[in-house]
Amino acid sequence: MICPACDRSLEKVKIGGIVVDVCKNGCGGIWFDKNELEKVDEQHEAAGEKLLDFLCDENIKVDFSKKRKCPVCNGIIMVKHFESIKHEIEIDECYKCGGIWLDAGELRSIRKQFLTDEARRKAFDDYVGKVISPELNRMREESEIKVQQARNFAKAFRFICPSNYIPGKQEWAAF
Repeated sequence: MICPACDRSLEKVKIGGIVVDVCKNGCGGIWFDKNELEKVDEQHEAAGEKLLDFLCDENIKVDFSKKRKCPVCNGIIMVKHFESIKHEIEIDECYKCGGIWLDAGELRSIRKQFLTDEARRKAFDDYVGKVISPELNRMREESEIKVQQARNFAKAFRFICPSNYIPGKQEWAAF
């Protein structure tokens, strides 16, 4: 497999029951197949600790703005997106195979983001409060206005129709 960042060969490394591909003595990036990152992305996961210190060649300059090709899927350009709600770490992910490319140092940053699951949940709740709650409140207000309009229309309609009118039951009915 070829490194998507520096075009060197990736080496397979088995750690904690998973096999990842590492750009040893190159740019220091790591390729994770689908669902492998989840097994090493938190501080309490010992296997992830062993992936933090691969040697990099200081002479290799990586162009982080360059679009990267998936090392598994032929010709597929990976999508850049933020790894978490903190929007601090941008990763490359293949939309076809679900693999993830991390540049040197990104795994360390990911592991440091949240010390506990509680901190992760709190960050999510804070994010929801800032981003989603205002939109939900706006939608709730619009719904309440529409409900009130419907009630007002129903009240007005009550005076138009005779009290003995039952829709569909009278021969003379228009409905």
